[in-house]
Amino acid sequence: MKILLWVAAVVQTAGFLVAQQPVVSPQPGADAQVHTGITSGIDADGRLQSLLDDHQFLRLELELKQMPAEQAQFYQGLLANRDNDPQKSIELLEPLVARVTASGNAVQEKLLRKALAEDYLRAGDWAKAAEAYQALEARLGAKLSADEQDELELPVKLLPLAKGNPPMTVEPCDPFVMQVEKNSLGLIDVPVFVDARPHAWIFDPTAPFNLIARSTAKEVGLKVSEQSATIRTLTGHPMAVHMTVIPRFTIAGKLTLRNMTAFVFDDADYAFPESHYGVEGVLGYAALQALGSVTITADDTIEVRPARQSALSAKDDRMTTGAPFFLDGDRIIVALGKKSGEAPRAGDESMYTIDAGSQQTYLTSRYYNEHSDDFAGQKMELLAVPGAENMPPQPAYTAETVPLFVGASSVEVHYIQVLTQPLGSAALDDVYGVIGVDALDQLGAYTFDYRTMQFAVKPR
Repeated sequence: MKILLWVAAVVQTAGFLVAQQPVVSPQPGADAQVHTGITSGIDADGRLQSLLDDHQFLRLELELKQMPAEQAQFYQGLLANRDNDPQKSIELLEPLVARVTASGNAVQEKLLRKALAEDYLRAGDWAKAAEAYQALEARLGAKLSADEQDELELPVKLLPLAKGNPPMTVEPCDPFVMQVEKNSLGLIDVPVFVDARPHAWIFDPTAPFNLIARSTAKEVGLKVSEQSATIRTLTGHPMAVHMTVIPRFTIAGKLTLRNMTAFVFDDADYAFPESHYGVEGVLGYAALQALGSVTITADDTIEVRPARQSALSAKDDRMTTGAPFFLDGDRIIVALGKKSGEAPRAGDESMYTIDAGSQQTYLTSRYYNEHSDDFAGQKMELLAVPGAENMPPQPAYTAETVPLFVGASSVEVHYIQVLTQPLGSAALDDVYGVIGVDALDQLGAYTFDYRTMQFAVKPR
């Protein structure tokens, strides 16, 4: 959904929105320890919580290996969620729901329930996902921040419309290459066929749901639900959204999805007259997961190695080199190294957000604090911070060259703005930066392999 949030903001405010997830300080207590049986002590639990909040997933994994399995189970489940392994996460976290709920530890209960809800959604279990998100809101809604409540709006309101839908199935497919193009909003449009009719849908690696314009659904003859949900977080104003199931959906005429759920929006809600562009649809997580591994190249092609390949073409082509990336809510977090030619080591990695839908890359005060000497003598500027339109412009420098160490590869991106002060928002301050389209377009190619959760790059 972040791409469409950004699209709306681009047209209205010349900015873009970044989903905010404030870090909640852990509040474990002795009573929580007795009831849950999943921590080895207040200090240990606080340390693990801090590592999780700081996205230090590699170090957290090492810590858990030194703990008894029962004590480590809670955080192992959360790590499996971040590592895009919903089945493992469900297996680890479901048995803990009653104990964590009874403990009264609201922080742990929120983490557990949110992870399970995401797991059910990624696994395609519409009914369980709807129930889990509603339970999360009912039990903890009053304790969530405004940004956390906004994050819940779409799944809480949309999933009940789809709770009776059949699971989506994916047909095996050979690897293929598809030609794509940048639309007038600067985003990638992917060729798709909706029940054999050609269209172009936005490529969004962070969207939890597929979206389809009402005119497209009508043209194809899809059955649209009578029930609807009114939401506001997509555009900032109320909009009615319905639901449909697409019997056959094909990406680039190659990869076929059956019974794909999509949510129907009115065309006017995503029409941008200033850019002469109307959104026909958005490819969300479920569809992109089926693509398996996607390599976006500088010549406007996407190379696809599907998650399920035909028996004749199936081979061990999974990417195992690069930098590990993780799913944290609707953010893609990648662990980059600090030295050339070295894979990031636990405790020595730099976590960045990769946002293929944001036009502007920027680095945070966390990066600046480690590289402040690089900007000695430079003139400071004011930056209107992406994702913080209500905040006054902040002091920033421009880095002429920024090296990025992605596994054994290194690339350089140029003319990136660097904030000098923290902004008081976890989503903006807890990573080293947000890598957007302007930086990605300077590369020869970049790859997301959802099968191995590896991110790789190639220089031009």
